[in-house]
Amino acid sequence: MNFFRFLFTKTFIKQLLFAVVALVILVFLLMLWLKSTTNHGETIKVPNLSKMQLDKVEDTLDGMDLRYEVMDSANYNPEYPQYSVIEQLPKAGKLVKEDRKIYLALNPSGYTKIPVPNVVGITRRQGERTLLATGFKIGKISTRPYIAKDEILELRYKGEKLTPGTKLGKTTVIDLVIGDGAGSLHPGSDTTEINDDGE
Repeated sequence: MNFFRFLFTKTFIKQLLFAVVALVILVFLLMLWLKSTTNHGETIKVPNLSKMQLDKVEDTLDGMDLRYEVMDSANYNPEYPQYSVIEQLPKAGKLVKEDRKIYLALNPSGYTKIPVPNVVGITRRQGERTLLATGFKIGKISTRPYIAKDEILELRYKGEKLTPGTKLGKTTVIDLVIGDGAGSLHPGSDTTEINDDGE
């Protein structure tokens, strides 16, 4: 009975109130600490880094308490400056926490170099189809006296004879020298330029 009487004494009630107040203050201080260390509820909008060079990217992200990491280079895109940001993750406009790492892909210095396929000795149509499928472009078409009409006799790049297997950048323009169908079994040295319609 004495214990139950004690529960209703002024001393016990005061001690209980002090304990409740102390607990409330402790919880409040704990919440403030968590908010300051985790930035609870605070987010940063990811900026658009497209076409930026790395030095500008670093300045931009440093001012926003964000970090970056360069991923493997992407495929070359002529619409972007060399070594500029061509892709980013997270995307621009996304909301992230402070110190978040932004992953970047940079535009290479040029197209990937690939070997020129050997199309010498096949027809112009087959050769053009192979070159285009590989990623090259067809330039000037010249004829040379040779018995087989439209057979590819030679490849040229910037006026010089091109050896199949030579590595050139994608979209490189390659000129063709083909037989005119009126020559001998052995191709001569004189060439005549024709248009893309073969006229």
